Amino acid sequence: MGQSSENEILAQQLSSIAGNVAALEKRIAEIEAVIERLETAAETTSRGMEEISRHWDEVYRAMRRAE
Repeated sequence: MGQSSENEILAQQLSSIAGNVAALEKRIAEIEAVIERLETAAETTSRGMEEISRHWDEVYRAMRRAE
């Protein structure tokens, strides 16, 4: 009887651990999706900043020519 009880306890613990692992895997997948969106946003922001920088360079050059 003792062995059966130990096996049952171990099975319950393993089941609980499996549930925790599944929940962690789901959360990791969600986090990876967020990271992808953040990387895309960072790339878009970077391109926007480069464009702004080019425009300011043009403004600066135009001001220099006017002097």
